[in-house]
Amino acid sequence: MTRRILLIGHPRRPEAQHIARTLVRELAANDIQVTGCEDELAAFGVVDEPNVYDGDADPAGCELAVVLGGDGTILRGAELVREAGVPLLGINLGHVGFLAEAEPEDVHRTARGIVERTWTVEERETLEVEVSHQGESLWTSWALNEASVEKAARERMIELTVEIDGRPLSTWGCDGVVMATPTGSTAYAFSAGGPVMWPGVEAILMVPLSAHALFSRPLVFSHDVRIAVELLSQSAGGAVLWCDGRRSTDLPPGARIEVRRSPLPVRLARLSPAPFTDRLVAKFDLSVSGWRGTGDR
Repeated sequence: MTRRILLIGHPRRPEAQHIARTLVRELAANDIQVTGCEDELAAFGVVDEPNVYDGDADPAGCELAVVLGGDGTILRGAELVREAGVPLLGINLGHVGFLAEAEPEDVHRTARGIVERTWTVEERETLEVEVSHQGESLWTSWALNEASVEKAARERMIELTVEIDGRPLSTWGCDGVVMATPTGSTAYAFSAGGPVMWPGVEAILMVPLSAHALFSRPLVFSHDVRIAVELLSQSAGGAVLWCDGRRSTDLPPGARIEVRRSPLPVRLARLSPAPFTDRLVAKFDLSVSGWRGTGDR
């Protein structure tokens, strides 16, 4: 059976074309086909390379999706492959690149790992999100990192009530609230003051944004809880719901936003067995000077 890889990326980054050509040529030399969006493949400059099939960005039949770009591009890739269950392997062309597996200088090692099928797969939990108003469903989506309810007008805060498993928890006047997966704990939720959660933790994180209340600390729930955020009718400035910073909908006063764990994960391919601690140290450039350890490796 012919092996096929889906290539997704950010062709406008200067280094992307060189990395794409290198990767495609090494895969083609091992009889692995590369497919993707026609416009992207043309922008990468690989559309005329051997074993490249343009115009077919359908992940079905692909064993892996390779993403060239930062975390935003990887989130776009997740939109394309999540339902097909195809693992994502990211080559970081962004800044932090927390979701990426490899750096640009690792392209030869990455190609070899693909050829030899040495990757493992991590399943990352996602969130299901539904917006309703007066009992009528208005909008549904999902999130790998986070769902955030945010004020629409800079000069006005919003008022909302948080409900957990059908019981009211607290009402806040605030700029909004972030509900994140462990994967998203290093993204928006982190910048808003939330804790970092290891990927294996089964939990949902909630971080209020500039809440005017004594009880406004980040909260960590079991991943099986049902969260609801109700936008109170006096929130005249309006609000907006964002999923992963990519998909959004305006929220009318009185809207209800329900968030729960989705049964459909995003699958990330890993070439390195490095633990999350090492990734955290590398991505945030944390100082570990003075550490001696136990001598065990």
